[in-house]
Amino acid sequence: MLKATIVLLMLALVASLGSGFYYLMLDQGNKEQRRTVHSLGVRLGIAAVLLALVIYGVATGQLGHVNPWDVGP
Repeated sequence: MLKATIVLLMLALVASLGSGFYYLMLDQGNKEQRRTVHSLGVRLGIAAVLLALVIYGVATGQLGHVNPWDVGP
C-alpha cells in the first residue's frame, strides 16, 4: 500500500510539473496571473509528503533494499 501511494505521488509530481509548464507558457509576461507560483507550491507540498512517506517507510522497515551482493547483518 505504501509503495502504491509513493508511485501515485510521483505521478502527481509529474502532473504538477506539466501544469506548471503549461501555465508558464500561457501566462507569459502577465504579472496578474499567479498560477505558475501556485503550481510550484502544490509541487513542493507533494514533494514534502513524498519525502515524509519515504522516511516513514524506511524507518518502519516497509521500504529497503535487497541486493544479491549484500550479505546483510
